[in-house]
Amino acid sequence: MDPELVVVEVVGVRRHPVVDENVVLLLDPESELVVPIMVGTTEASAIAAAQAGVVPPRPMTHDLLRDVVLAEGDQVRRAAITRLEDGVFYAELLLGNGSRVDSRASDAIAVALRFGIPVLCSAEVVAVAGVEVQHTNPEAAVEEFREFLDQVSPEDFETGGDPRSGPGGDETGH
Repeated sequence: MDPELVVVEVVGVRRHPVVDENVVLLLDPESELVVPIMVGTTEASAIAAAQAGVVPPRPMTHDLLRDVVLAEGDQVRRAAITRLEDGVFYAELLLGNGSRVDSRASDAIAVALRFGIPVLCSAEVVAVAGVEVQHTNPEAAVEEFREFLDQVSPEDFETGGDPRSGPGGDETGH
């Protein structure tokens, strides 16, 4: 049985200044909670590139996945973050043929952005992991973040050999 899912907005990817890790921010506009998910450098770059509409000269992994699914005549209907266990976010992709595919949260987000579909999140995950949005001056904060997104590129997330950002980084930032 599916958990109750809510549509979340992928606000963007930021470099967390305190822990020096990449964080993707998901906003549940209904509850006004932001779910921060630590992601690897490659995943952060894939999400930022998709949000910026960057089309690489050769397909990257998430682009390739999209192309394979479409070539097989299928579609990704839903990308959902389904649960949080021991600090790890779990997600799944629901294909048009009804198949469910287990996914890391960052990969599900990157694929959803490439298919142009909303990202969903378990309401329980939002309640447990969500952080209250500060309302000091929301218009200014949103504008500042949009300016950041307009200027960021996938290369901004390269770490230059940081062993923690190697292949297969997990949603905990390790």
